[in-house]
Amino acid sequence: MRPAALLLLCPLAAALSGRFWHITDLHWDPDYDPAAGAGQVCPSGGSRAVPAAGRWGSYLCDAPWSLLASAVRAMRSLLQRPDFVLWTGDDTPHVPNEKLGEEKVLHMIENLTSLIREAFPDTKVYAAMGNHDFHPKNQFPGKEHRIYNQTAELWHPWLNNASIPLFRAGAFYSEKLPGSKTRGRVVVLNTNLYYDQNNETAGEEDPAGQFQWLEETLTNASRADEMVYIVGHVPPGFFEKKRGKAWFRSGFNERYLQMVQKHHGVIAAQFFGHHHTDTFRMFYNDTGSPINVMFLAPGVTPWKTTLPGVDNGANNPGIRVIDYDPDTLQVLDMVTYYLNLTHANMMEEELPVWEEEYRLTEAFQVPDGSARSMQTVLERISQDPRSLQQYYEFNSVSYDLAPCEVSCRVDHVCAIREVDFTRYEECVRTSSSASALVNVWLFFSCLLLGLVSPQQALQ
Repeated sequence: MRPAALLLLCPLAAALSGRFWHITDLHWDPDYDPAAGAGQVCPSGGSRAVPAAGRWGSYLCDAPWSLLASAVRAMRSLLQRPDFVLWTGDDTPHVPNEKLGEEKVLHMIENLTSLIREAFPDTKVYAAMGNHDFHPKNQFPGKEHRIYNQTAELWHPWLNNASIPLFRAGAFYSEKLPGSKTRGRVVVLNTNLYYDQNNETAGEEDPAGQFQWLEETLTNASRADEMVYIVGHVPPGFFEKKRGKAWFRSGFNERYLQMVQKHHGVIAAQFFGHHHTDTFRMFYNDTGSPINVMFLAPGVTPWKTTLPGVDNGANNPGIRVIDYDPDTLQVLDMVTYYLNLTHANMMEEELPVWEEEYRLTEAFQVPDGSARSMQTVLERISQDPRSLQQYYEFNSVSYDLAPCEVSCRVDHVCAIREVDFTRYEECVRTSSSASALVNVWLFFSCLLLGLVSPQQALQ
């Protein structure tokens, strides 16, 4: 084909793709006050002193309203008419339950709902509840509740009539994507029902009947020749920044994994939050071939986690656009935009600039965001120190630029590769042993080459 003809086709190809936003973990702290004294800037800072807090936020605090409004303003500026928006929850700050209550939680959900609706008044939003969108936090019941009912009312403009009874009963639902030309469907789950901190569902086999409903929904989607995005807040598998930290109870994790393996042919991709970090998870069939991928979007809140054992667990605020094929729902690309919070706070009264952090296909040199392409990304991360470091810096949205060394590599690679509990533990064990052997080999090689002295070897 002649170059001129190719150039004519390129705009056509671009026009045939769709785009949507994914935002998560807004964690609004309404009492953030940059003018307050150290230790009093934000309740979400807990007992930590918060020095030099800025107008747009602090890495030791959850997001002030100014940061959230800036994020939504940037979304509207960068992509004013997305096909739809995925909003995967966590609206309230990291504070003790006694500082909140049902009314405060609902007030925060209402205000953030209004913020998004005002920016995108004619756009469909698929919203999922996060583990902080309840009172007491994490304690989601598998039955009707006032918070479910009230949230359904707040989200009524985004929900169709069939979704509202489901949402009231368990805060999950499924709807077709907008537009008559797509065969896509979005399935929004309430995975807070599976969270290991949720005592309400600890003894249940299928809270709210969500697994049975998901089985039926995916089966019906296959029969209707539809493709599905699965959307939720708390993901299965492990947190890459703390070894061995899982979120689901083990039985729920196993059942979710089996569901994806069984129905992977109809699941185009999965989109979750909760980690506040930028990462992904691979799913495989029984022969080890990649069959699906879950993308975890970075949070808007910059809050540095207090989870014991996590080193430097803050992030720059991030938002994300996904390019996709409206017919197949294949992820074609994704662009993450971020706010360098340190720089933004130095700009005094100027509006902060949300800039492109990276584009998936360019940064990792893959053709798209398919399971096969993301397996290639994983292999590069596991084998090439430069790719690992690039991924690691993106993981915290360009906040933590320290070297990702042996232990760090094991934690990230095993978390991405193994969603299953047993296989994850095996990955950590074998990877740690292999890394130890490599370190010994490198040390003695350096000794033989004279790069390390015998005196250094004895130190």
